[in-house]
Amino acid sequence: MTQTRPRPALLTLALLAALSAAGLPALAQDAPQPAPIRGLAGPYLAARMATVENDFRAAARYFSEASSRDPQDVYLVDSALVALASAGEVERAALLAERLFQEDRPTELAGLLRRAQLVRAGDWQGVIDLIDARPEGDIPPEQDLMDGTIRAWALLGAGRATEAVAAFEALAATESLAPIVNYHLALARALAGDYESAETLIGQSEAGGHVLGLTARVQILSQLGRGDEALAILDQIEGLEAEPQLLAMRDALRDGQVLPFDVIAGPGDGIAHLLLSFASALASSPDPEPLALIHARLAAWISPQNAEARLMAAQLLQERQQFDLAEAEFDAVRGMGEMRPQAELSRIDALSRAGRPDEAEKAALALTAAYPNLAQSWIALGDVLRQQEKFAQSVPSYDKALELLADAPADLRWFPLYARGIALERAGQFDRAEADLLAALEIRPDQASLLNYLGYSWIDRGENLDRALEMIQKAVELSPGDGYILDSLAWAYFRLGRYQEAVAPMEASIASMASDPLVNDHLGDIYWMVGRHREAQIQWQRALSLEPGDSGEVDADRIRDKLERGLNAVMAEEDGPVASHPTQSPQTEADATE
Repeated sequence: MTQTRPRPALLTLALLAALSAAGLPALAQDAPQPAPIRGLAGPYLAARMATVENDFRAAARYFSEASSRDPQDVYLVDSALVALASAGEVERAALLAERLFQEDRPTELAGLLRRAQLVRAGDWQGVIDLIDARPEGDIPPEQDLMDGTIRAWALLGAGRATEAVAAFEALAATESLAPIVNYHLALARALAGDYESAETLIGQSEAGGHVLGLTARVQILSQLGRGDEALAILDQIEGLEAEPQLLAMRDALRDGQVLPFDVIAGPGDGIAHLLLSFASALASSPDPEPLALIHARLAAWISPQNAEARLMAAQLLQERQQFDLAEAEFDAVRGMGEMRPQAELSRIDALSRAGRPDEAEKAALALTAAYPNLAQSWIALGDVLRQQEKFAQSVPSYDKALELLADAPADLRWFPLYARGIALERAGQFDRAEADLLAALEIRPDQASLLNYLGYSWIDRGENLDRALEMIQKAVELSPGDGYILDSLAWAYFRLGRYQEAVAPMEASIASMASDPLVNDHLGDIYWMVGRHREAQIQWQRALSLEPGDSGEVDADRIRDKLERGLNAVMAEEDGPVASHPTQSPQTEADATE
């Protein structure tokens, strides 16, 4: 299944540069950690463990308890803020931040939460006063991307439009900030009905890099009576069928309708866009910041109908294995009457990887029902079924996907052909499987997992042995560190009776897959055939200790028979080396992913 990440790339490059220049609120995790005191050790240690496990709800509960016992400890209070906001309990976090301000001991994170609280309440003068009261020595608002943009929006909210525009323009004078600020000034101009200025400004920004910015530009062009230009922009987007809100705009434009400008409804939505931009930049950095989730949470709190903010929060929660919290965000988006295919594909993939196949299958079925003409939804359903070893049941899903892709570029067809080939092979329909795998190979002749799968299948069946070995050798060249492919190469040599040549790749395979019972069993067989009988027995015993019966790939009784009588005696009752192991299907790390 192709894993998608439908995050809006919200001006990420410019933001990363701005963030590195301006700095961000320090995370509580970076602050000096307190020594647990009497009466505090229990909740503190529980909170730390919950934090390590990304269990935000538990961390919020325990850090809140710990901070109530020692309210003067900055680390504990900030940690409670992080956990509460991450868990989606933003209201509680904001109230705690407000209390810190009342006690005249705010933290950087408390300041961010307090700003969000005032924005959500529409207290624009309060926002302006809070930013203007920052300590001397801080970066001036006209040079600070976050506070400068929030302040400009707050001025607009307070009815001071001229000052707001001047604040935006002063901020845009800093070259590195101009692409982001021009986007926000464009939104502000459009909100006031000045679409001409808005179109010029949005052209000077990086708005086309994300869904919200693209929506804004298309709506602005439509308001200017330039629907043909707006339609041309949408027609150039690849994968438009997976973005229902963009499809709806395209259809409306084709019908000659003028699109309303509704990407934002007021200054609060503009500030939510800003927070979402920060979330995207932080999440896209080489070392993703925990603050990314907090910014996404704040964006959704300020602007609850901002589906992009909720989807980003859901994806960040998925990455941290917090599926229940993520599901709440997906449910909220669906409650708005939206089901985003790309987000749902990401959700299905995450549920599968988390070992929740029933939920993944249910989600995939819902996606195919909602978008029956979207090939990716059928591929996702086929993958979910195949991963549950429902091989025959998965084939019709791939059939449907390939039918929908009949006129699509060939490169979009290789993966469903490959996946259907796997399903057919595992379902015992090798002739059909072979045809699919060969067709996929014509499209992607250098795809390592595909070469490995077909080559291994031929070797295992005793067919096309020379070509099969060449294919597996090529797969190793393409992916030299893949333990599964190295196992296939070694086993190919074994099946061909080239036992000495099989030793090195099998030992390399087991170096990265020491806990795989099949690889241990294979290595035992190879050791036996080169006369290393004691080492063979050790590998077979290890394979048994790894409970091979649970994998469905290894015959535990056969291993016991080999331990008792030796491989030669077992093979003598079979048909020689080609039958020296129960039929296996090749495994690769890319088996279920494009």
